Amino acid sequence: MFMTLLFLRVYMESWEVVVIGGNPAALRAAIAAADGGASTILIDSAGIGSRQGNPSLSGLAASVGEIDSSAHREDTIFVGGEKTNKISAARVCGQAVSIVAELERWGLVFRRDEEGLPYRSNAPGHSKARLTGCGEATVREITRVLEEQTIKRKITRKYDCQALSIVSDNHQVSGLTYLDIISGEVHSIQAKSIILATEGYEGLWQSPAEGSGTGLALAIKSHISLNGMNNFPTHPLTIKGTNMHIPIDILDSGGQIRKPNGDNAQPSDVIEENCVLDLRKINQEEKVWYNNTLLNIKNRTNLDIKNDVIPISSSIVTTGGIPVDSEGRVTLNEGELWFTGLYAAGQSSNNGMHGSGLLPGNMLLNGLFSGQIAGSSASSWAIKENFSNSSLVKMEEQKSLNKINKIHNPKGETVGQISTTLKSLSNHLFNEPEQTSSISKSLEELQKNGFRLTDTSKAMNTELLTAIQIYHLILILEKILLEEKEG
Repeated sequence: MFMTLLFLRVYMESWEVVVIGGNPAALRAAIAAADGGASTILIDSAGIGSRQGNPSLSGLAASVGEIDSSAHREDTIFVGGEKTNKISAARVCGQAVSIVAELERWGLVFRRDEEGLPYRSNAPGHSKARLTGCGEATVREITRVLEEQTIKRKITRKYDCQALSIVSDNHQVSGLTYLDIISGEVHSIQAKSIILATEGYEGLWQSPAEGSGTGLALAIKSHISLNGMNNFPTHPLTIKGTNMHIPIDILDSGGQIRKPNGDNAQPSDVIEENCVLDLRKINQEEKVWYNNTLLNIKNRTNLDIKNDVIPISSSIVTTGGIPVDSEGRVTLNEGELWFTGLYAAGQSSNNGMHGSGLLPGNMLLNGLFSGQIAGSSASSWAIKENFSNSSLVKMEEQKSLNKINKIHNPKGETVGQISTTLKSLSNHLFNEPEQTSSISKSLEELQKNGFRLTDTSKAMNTELLTAIQIYHLILILEKILLEEKEG
């Protein structure tokens, strides 16, 4: 008589490369990883197609029609100041034209000049006209083209999934945990490498939906030191009292910033003075590239650009924080060590290109460049390595679930109250950076109170998602305050 023994195995979802994010940097990273031969998955907290609606702050900076990229590099270094990594600036600027050519080959329709070259707009900080793209639709169209490329490569995507933690063993990636927003369940993935390529942390000054800095928060939880967190460049064309940003390219199409007395003003004047944007003389033949912007202005403000001027203010733009080397690898101990298997790109990363400033068009350029580099590097490394420590990944899944359950605190403050307080503290820091001690005390008090969720449901709990995002922003603000204290 023979006995057959049946062994039950719990199979864990495993991928060689996991990309966290849904913006152009994340999409470009996933494409590069897949092209390198690695099994690749994208995880994004947003829903299907929602990233395509992101507005452009500016076009894509590229030295099209120039002899070489040296002027673009020098402009980048000048705006970024002494903190600019000159080697990084040279590498990124040097690849800009190739990136434009690649996007065009993949189907991006650029504005054209009379010679048939991609049209270039003038922008503050640039010594030559260098902003190219699709007008107001630059980010949207680039995102669409890149998403098409991920579909062609059959790259798996998980939408509506909020990353919660990176699982590591002695500073080596083992996997990650995430919250499935639709089902409300916490899951884990075993991974050889992870690429952090999420949004910035503009939500500190606006709403969490504007950028909760997920990648940075995950790095903080993994005890990774961040760089450049107290660098706050601004976008001067934000309609006052709203989160609506107008592309800076519009200034080259007839738009003009003016002071209250009617005098012409510069973008830098918007921070200190009450300025308006005058679009009454915008070039008619170029209106087609800003149709949606002009329509949205009318719908949001009830102002007629033919007769009225638009009150504007500066809004903060964030430029990263996770230190990376030339291969996109996340580094420790001031570049001496690699957090094995962990990469970063776009607004999650800090390769030193931006320095203390931000040249218009360089944010998008660096996102595409750093995404490609991180994806290629992660793929090359992952396909040679083995998966490790699945038990640790499962343990972290339970820990993440416990943390999620603790958020449901009946005695805390509402999500809206905490968000408002956090926004107030962040604005206080921006306007009075010398008050770090008092801001830190207020932040500590905010954390003690905890969250009180009004929605206790498990499935599709968007209030829970917002609470997680606010928690991430609190972690980031703590690091900014620490960096301010240390000088």
